[in-house]
Amino acid sequence: MTTYLEFEKPLAEIEGKAEELRALARKNEEMDVEKEAAALDKKAAQMLKDLYKDLTPWRKCQVARHPNRPHCKDYIDALFTEFTPLAGDRNFADDHAVMGGLARFNDQPVVVIGHEKGHDTHSRIERNFGMARPEGYRKAVRLMDMADRFGLPVVTLIDTPGAYPGKGAEERGQSEAIARSTQKCLGVGAPVISVIIGEGGSGGAVAFATADRIAMLEHSVYSVISPEGCASILWKDAEKMREAAEALRLTAQDLKKLDVIDRIIKEPLGGAQRDRHAAIEAVGAEIAAMLKELGGKAPRELILARRKKFLAMGSKGLAA
Repeated sequence: MTTYLEFEKPLAEIEGKAEELRALARKNEEMDVEKEAAALDKKAAQMLKDLYKDLTPWRKCQVARHPNRPHCKDYIDALFTEFTPLAGDRNFADDHAVMGGLARFNDQPVVVIGHEKGHDTHSRIERNFGMARPEGYRKAVRLMDMADRFGLPVVTLIDTPGAYPGKGAEERGQSEAIARSTQKCLGVGAPVISVIIGEGGSGGAVAFATADRIAMLEHSVYSVISPEGCASILWKDAEKMREAAEALRLTAQDLKKLDVIDRIIKEPLGGAQRDRHAAIEAVGAEIAAMLKELGGKAPRELILARRKKFLAMGSKGLAA
């Protein structure tokens, strides 16, 4: 069943009418409604094209959060083979908001790590809506240590509102765990590739995205804070999230201009949720291209280039 966003309501009405006509025709074979339904389909297709032609930053936030977008597990199941999940940080617990393990990508051994939000009420609660605790970042560090030891490329899939801000997480050293994960990304002597598949929220995203190559899906977002959080701090009013989204420069298009990311992955018309298979295939093609770009480089060369890349961020300035 299609889930429509707030700005897609007019589209929902048209597609709903077309489906109603076809449902009536299925019940009464003598009814011929295909001409009327086809006209509604054509109108809906044009409306979808118009809606997504020039999305505002706030609408991109809504699309990035769409519950039907493919999540980390969907990408791992479709793109990677022989995935062997590894659990726990060998210190406190296993964090189900972070998936990670050994796998093969196009028959190449890799380590894959990502945030998983879940797809229904039960799995979303289990996965803590993709908000990792310290043990999640420490699990990622453990996996990256292993990748570094065996020279395996690291692929990270990012989709999180941000690190979990709960009392227990803070007591167990949330900020230190994020910093250690970021530091480890910078020191891995193998290619590190990140793809932001939905939300890239705050340090919780940076901890996995300090990579040689960073790609974003066309309608994903990547920001130091959510628009609602920013609006609450600056204007004491979360309802000003639209203005905050504009100011944060959180879209893939803005971040590409600022050299924060390297690639934009085109999504199917209407967002990744409208054609999950096509979106996953597009991400797979970009991962393959980025791995090919980095193949054969020496560990020291990769580490120095990665460090240089991040030290140069911000040199274009906000007027870019």
